[in-house]
Amino acid sequence: RIKSQDSVMVTELASLPTNLCEQVAANLPEGAAVGILALQGGYHEHKVMLSQLGCSVYEIRQLADLTAREYDGMVIPGGESTTMGHLALRLGLLTPLREYVASGKPVMGTCAGLIFLANDVVGQKEGGQELVGGMDITVQRNFYGSQVDSFETMLDVSFLPSRPAHALFIRAPAILRTGPKVEVLSKLKLPSAPDAAATEAETLVPVAVQQGNLIGLAFHPELTREQCWHEYFATLVRKEQLRRK
Repeated sequence: RIKSQDSVMVTELASLPTNLCEQVAANLPEGAAVGILALQGGYHEHKVMLSQLGCSVYEIRQLADLTAREYDGMVIPGGESTTMGHLALRLGLLTPLREYVASGKPVMGTCAGLIFLANDVVGQKEGGQELVGGMDITVQRNFYGSQVDSFETMLDVSFLPSRPAHALFIRAPAILRTGPKVEVLSKLKLPSAPDAAATEAETLVPVAVQQGNLIGLAFHPELTREQCWHEYFATLVRKEQLRRK
């Protein structure tokens, strides 16, 4: 079960969106090329959503996949950031990924992918972890608790003024600090402690940020039917495709 933030709505696993098992749409010759780091985690669901938006999506599992073509954008999915970093290092992907991020092309990291893109991480496992870096942010792992503390809520989004966006948080990190070039796209209200004064203001924590063409999300947009984040990212990718041509 995944609780809503206000404990009113509870979603059974059976009612999660069908993109968990949908097939990826066929790549189109004219589609912008997006690479998805497929070492572990929820990469398939990102492939489904981006392919439905007309992108040509490719899995990156080894160095040859990364060098096989010129990508207009890249997604680093949710999963386990320490494992992802360990595998990227062993497969010789870490330095090329850092170079790609530094190139200025669009990259979207979700949950563990956000951690992977952060310059600073609080709460790392003993011995630390490998990071791609590139975003001037500090992130804390598992800020909202363990798997059983997962929740869903509605978020106000800066580029979506007409309505709130559905978001699903699973063992989610928190963005504790943002640098001067980082734009906050959405914030989450944290309720006050039970013993706090009734008039005490709720704390707003960034959960979606952008620095240039880098987007970091603390939640899992690929596990909902909410398409606004992938649509926003696809817009950046298409601009890069046009620039490349």
